Amino acid sequence: MSEQWAIPEATAEFVWPMEDVLDVYQRPYDATHPVVCLDETSRQVVAETREPLPVAPGRAARRDPEYERNGVVNLCIVGEPLRGWRHVRLSDRRTRIDFHQCIKELADVHYPEAARVVLVLDQLNTHSLASLSQAFPPAEAKRLADKVEIRHTPKHGSWLNMAEIELSVLARQCLNRRIGDRATLEREAPAWVEARNAAATTIDWRFTTADARTKLKRLYPVLHLGRNTRAISGLASKTPISTLTSAFRQRVLPQTPRR
Repeated sequence: MSEQWAIPEATAEFVWPMEDVLDVYQRPYDATHPVVCLDETSRQVVAETREPLPVAPGRAARRDPEYERNGVVNLCIVGEPLRGWRHVRLSDRRTRIDFHQCIKELADVHYPEAARVVLVLDQLNTHSLASLSQAFPPAEAKRLADKVEIRHTPKHGSWLNMAEIELSVLARQCLNRRIGDRATLEREAPAWVEARNAAATTIDWRFTTADARTKLKRLYPVLHLGRNTRAISGLASKTPISTLTSAFRQRVLPQTPRR
């Protein structure tokens, strides 16, 4: 028996963006700089080929394993965890152009009054502002880029994106059955969003940088500073980098007398 996990390596390339995202999550609510999480998933649209049999006394509902494929729909979900708000956008594909249209909608429709939207997302190759000029004229591309502050989760660390929690809830509460056509999906997903927004359901995220330095200590790289490696590396999992830098200077670098 085995389980499938995304297993990260103990590198600074994982630790730095992880702590960066966790620090962003600790910010107090600020309507001028809202923290928004974004993620995408694909949903196969499948229809029944035979009418399912409903549940009956002493018998579970029955469904024929055969189904009819009616294409694939991409769902882009954005959510502001502290406010208890989310939105789902449907598209035919998952391309850079579709991602940029989602950015434009976020900036102009959902947060027109915000000074800048702090956007947490994973490192999917389409999740980049660099190619905004492929979708918009230069002035518009620059305006949108200035409106968004990107914070990427590390590779193999997409679990740090709270939008994945929203996608999980969407899958369990709305998409956990066969949906035969896109029109039905376009009705069901917004209805789920409306109900969840009406309840102002927030996400109580409790995992902090301090927790990461303790519970994920094995993922932190060891500092190699010659004969002082042991003394410094013992601090690495729980000490701010400013303290480490000071310790390094005191123990390794020669002291210059003051004049």
